[in-house]
Amino acid sequence: MKQNFQLLMDEELKKIESTGEKPVLLLQCCCAPCSSAVLERLTEHFRLKLYFYNPNIYPEAEYKKRFEQFDKLLASPRFQKDIGIIPCDYESEKFDEAAKGLENEKEGGARCTQCFILRLEETAKKAKEIGADYFCTTLTVSPHKNSQLLNEIGIETEKKYGVKFLRSDFKKKEGYKRSTQLSEELGLYRQNYCGCKYSMWFEKE
Repeated sequence: MKQNFQLLMDEELKKIESTGEKPVLLLQCCCAPCSSAVLERLTEHFRLKLYFYNPNIYPEAEYKKRFEQFDKLLASPRFQKDIGIIPCDYESEKFDEAAKGLENEKEGGARCTQCFILRLEETAKKAKEIGADYFCTTLTVSPHKNSQLLNEIGIETEKKYGVKFLRSDFKKKEGYKRSTQLSEELGLYRQNYCGCKYSMWFEKE
């Protein structure tokens, strides 16, 4: 059954506000443009740590280019000064293993599901390692991503690793539109394909 994950997030944020505390949230960030509107929405509620775990991005030069955009993003005075980003090794072999046998799937299919699982599981592991209270992903801000599926994976991952997953649908309340506005305002590089070599080929068809 489909759920309104934006509503669920709003309810969770109200609970957090009532405590007077700011819990730590580890946010898996796919890129700086998508992260911009998400950070704007979350910064007043959490102590944020960003996690750039994206072994799907191809080629490595693109991976580095996307990561470098966070310097521009986090320099903006609208965000907390203590937001840090946790870099990751470029583990493209882990994505290749997850995508094995699914190379010919269209975008949004089984290959993407395995990619989501890989990234959310690694985020949950890191969240547990650093003692974060929550983990989440910026992926739901994209109109091209299945928010229902992402939240289902997040909820299952929460059960597996024991760190609370923040339900979300960041594209709601014009989240994606806001991300494009902020990207233009901050001069962020916006890529023209999701990330992996298969999405690159798909976009060019």
